[in-house]
Amino acid sequence: MADDSFIREVNEEIRKDRAQALWDRFGPLALGLAVLIVLGTALYVAYDAWISNRANQSGDNFSQALTLANEGKNDEALGALAALEKDGYGAYPILARMRAATVLEAKGDFKGSVAGFDAVAADSAIPMSIRDMANLRAALVLVDNGTYAEVASRVEPLTADTNALRHSAREALGLAAWKEARAADALKLFDQIKDDQAAPRNLRERAILMAELIRGSGDAS
Repeated sequence: MADDSFIREVNEEIRKDRAQALWDRFGPLALGLAVLIVLGTALYVAYDAWISNRANQSGDNFSQALTLANEGKNDEALGALAALEKDGYGAYPILARMRAATVLEAKGDFKGSVAGFDAVAADSAIPMSIRDMANLRAALVLVDNGTYAEVASRVEPLTADTNALRHSAREALGLAAWKEARAADALKLFDQIKDDQAAPRNLRERAILMAELIRGSGDAS
């Protein structure tokens, strides 16, 4: 029994010595890692809260700018949008640029509006889908305030069968063609919309009316 007790005491001392040796070797490192994990978690939580706050603030500022625009306070809206473009977070600076161009159109500054949309369309840092939309919006402004060539330079690439904006692009180009007495070109474009089952219903209905109008006029024959 005494031998067993002695052996247990020896084993216990060996385990203590090994544990102490492990602690001496790896203890400071383990403490350092624990501190880093705690600090990293705290920093992540703080950063996430900061990001969320910036996003929420930008969203509120954009909403306020829209309210100003809807109330006809265009100059104030443009000021708010310019500030958001400079200091906004996430997608809001891009949205601010697009909306500012729309506000300029509402003010009757068609040249400034087109320039705004063109600037977005030319910005390679912006996703292509938004750049395509900017080209379409510029073209729609130019339907009544520009030439067929100006409209075509912005939306012809969008009229391809695989482009999601093809229906609106064809309509803009068709209207510009009709405006310049290019009835055959306009009819072709409106027929493309009419025959495309994927086109939105309201757009197809407008295309049908325009096609009937052009055919009834006899200008396309």
